[in-house]
Amino acid sequence: MNVEFLLIYLLVGAVAGLLAGLFGVGGGLVIVPLLVFLFTAQGFDPAVLVHLAIGTSLATIVVTSISSVYAHHRHAAVRWEIVRKLTPGIILGALLGALIADLMSANILRRFFAFFEWFVGVQLLMNVKNKASRGLPGGLGLFFVGKLIGMFSSIVGIGGGTLSVPFLVWCNVKMRQAVATSSACGLPIALAGAIGFIIVGQNVETTIKGSFGYFYFPAFLGISITSVLLAPLGAQLAHRLPASLLKRLFGLLLIGLGSYMFLNE
Repeated sequence: MNVEFLLIYLLVGAVAGLLAGLFGVGGGLVIVPLLVFLFTAQGFDPAVLVHLAIGTSLATIVVTSISSVYAHHRHAAVRWEIVRKLTPGIILGALLGALIADLMSANILRRFFAFFEWFVGVQLLMNVKNKASRGLPGGLGLFFVGKLIGMFSSIVGIGGGTLSVPFLVWCNVKMRQAVATSSACGLPIALAGAIGFIIVGQNVETTIKGSFGYFYFPAFLGISITSVLLAPLGAQLAHRLPASLLKRLFGLLLIGLGSYMFLNE
């Protein structure tokens, strides 16, 4: 890989970190389509580049979620008792998601991601808000929910906030605690998902230097460095700009990125 692409990966990390901090939604929704574009530009095998983008995205979220969880924990906002009950299902679901993604062709996986991106984008444009209407389920229920969140998050390469935050709010968890608890759940999602993509990718023959299964180290390194540095800046800007406008702008961005993933093969 040449220096030019390493610099671009640093830029991708900066953009993803800024957007993640600004909109409060995991950077994977932005990182995956940008990596697909860059991997295509580098001439990577079309049969594996979507899987490679998702596995690499999950690996970067491991790094960014650690700093995020620490920040939320310092403010005593994480509901650790919920995290402990969700985590076993999350780990199993994330590993299962990697296996399911491996069974999908690149085109099917690309379109699955596109539909998910459209779904999130439309919700942001319509400013959909879940109303608290019930309490948290028991241990078995949280295990099942964690499994679903982990599975879908792993398939599309995100930290799970777009799924776990609405669920927690629906279950009468305060928004601040829901966001903080979701960020803590993002760590096992990303870690188990990344490991799963590395393992299932071992069966794929590729000549891409720097790749280990469905994980590309140069992109991981560049994105991780700058995303961690820029996320706090995005969070600061979020408090100075109108939230409703930010949500709609990000919704339009996600719909655009989803359209790129759907239309380009």
